[in-house]
Amino acid sequence: MMGMLIYGLCALTSSLCAWLLLQAYARTAYKLLLWIGMFFVVSTVNNLLLMVDKVVFPVTIDLSVPRYLIALLALAVLFRGLIFEEE
Repeated sequence: MMGMLIYGLCALTSSLCAWLLLQAYARTAYKLLLWIGMFFVVSTVNNLLLMVDKVVFPVTIDLSVPRYLIALLALAVLFRGLIFEEE
């Protein structure tokens, strides 16, 4: 029960960060806000998949490889924004 609460709060926090960053991007059109917001969108998906993996299907299905691939995708999005965006 406690794990579900913690995983849910992590997903909620990631989605709130994504929403705020993407709103700021819509107002300012500063591209780095878009890339960081997209990182948090993918991070939210990763957190939701973690909750499904650890709480819903704790023994029957192992979703660790898809979770790691989604985390890698999130980092790739973040690095793309940090490295290639100019002011």
